[in-house]
Amino acid sequence: MNFIDLRSDTVTHPTPEMRTAMANAPVGDDVYGEDPTVNQLEAEAAAMFGMEAGLFVTSGTQGNLVALLTHAPRGSEIIAGDKAHIVLYEQAGMAALGGIMPRTLQVQDDGTLLLHEIEAAIREDNEHFPRTKLISIENTQGTVGSVPLSPEYTQQVADLAHRRELKLHIDGARIFNAATAFNVSPAEIIAGADSLTFCLSKGLGAPAGSILLGSKEFIKEAHRNRKILGGGMRQTGVLASAGLIAIQKMTQRLHEDHANAADLAEKLKDVPDVKMLSQHTSFVFFQLEDSAKLSPAEFTTAMRRHNILLSPYPGYERKFRAVLHYWITPERVDAVVAAMKQVLG
Repeated sequence: MNFIDLRSDTVTHPTPEMRTAMANAPVGDDVYGEDPTVNQLEAEAAAMFGMEAGLFVTSGTQGNLVALLTHAPRGSEIIAGDKAHIVLYEQAGMAALGGIMPRTLQVQDDGTLLLHEIEAAIREDNEHFPRTKLISIENTQGTVGSVPLSPEYTQQVADLAHRRELKLHIDGARIFNAATAFNVSPAEIIAGADSLTFCLSKGLGAPAGSILLGSKEFIKEAHRNRKILGGGMRQTGVLASAGLIAIQKMTQRLHEDHANAADLAEKLKDVPDVKMLSQHTSFVFFQLEDSAKLSPAEFTTAMRRHNILLSPYPGYERKFRAVLHYWITPERVDAVVAAMKQVLG
């Protein structure tokens, strides 16, 4: 690409191998369950995570909403983080379309919810209260810097949920980044969870789609909820073929993104008027200091003249997020740092 785009890992295009696979994908009618490529993707994804079954959905938002509708009847309550994607960035779909109420807990700096606070938030069986049905956690936890949650923590939340006869759903948009960070298998990183949504279209490079995983019984009901949300697609093996390459091959190179992110974070320490805030997995957060000669808007414009795309993090005027992905090579990291020194020097 002519631009070095650090705004997100959603900006990538399908790889050449994906484009070839998409052109030649065997297809059928997925609503009838007859698309062989979709069926293969769902089966392989389920096997990777040690789950019984999978469901191809249009997006992570749809996958999360389908999961919540399946786990939690109308009028019930779920426990989630106050900075969770399902709470902040999914347009209150659980409430608007599912009649589900979120009970939010503070997300800690390490991305976790405190176990004792989860326990305290579970409703008693009382006619005045909604029934708690589900605990949802996010891995990696994007809003605090794409912090990965450990398998041990996830298992603790799962044990708590099951002891209280609840389910655990993981919004795992970047779950493979978490597995890479802890050097464990996909199945290990979701230890004990009842369902998982993960994205094919972020750091894995596919053009669209996510996967929802769970038990056969859960996925059978989730299939109905996908339908009512308009998610029944037809010859969608064209997209699923790219998803297969995403999970088979692109997951194996995420350590490169993490290394490049760590390299960028270290080199930003030498850029004038830039304060490094955090680096986890493929995310780097930094702040433009008040002493900088350029405003955030001017800095963004100046970087664009160098063919580098950055934007302030929503809600924070001087805070920036740089997301590393397969377009961002070590050479491009150096180009970004050199351009920043030039425009801010």
